[in-house]
Amino acid sequence: MVVLARRDTPRVLPGTLITLRRRCGKPTCRCARGAPHETPALSYSVGGRSKMLTLRPEEVKLVGAAVGRYRKAVEGLQAEAYAELERFVAGARARREGDK
Repeated sequence: MVVLARRDTPRVLPGTLITLRRRCGKPTCRCARGAPHETPALSYSVGGRSKMLTLRPEEVKLVGAAVGRYRKAVEGLQAEAYAELERFVAGARARREGDK
């Protein structure tokens, strides 16, 4: 069994940082007359279902950086995979041309 080091901050996270805007329903609250309450959240998908996790203000910067690192890693992996695919397809075509 692989044991990972405990982290207090996430290294990479899939998802998107969003801002939830809502009215609390209290008739005397400022949101009833104007701007709704705003809460930062991480929106992510598990098993094809969307989930949201509300964040504390001090977590926003850390989560944003982890989401950015995840996106950069995925983009790099995707670029590498498509480069490999192009080489594989070119080789297959060359072999087929040689068989003719």
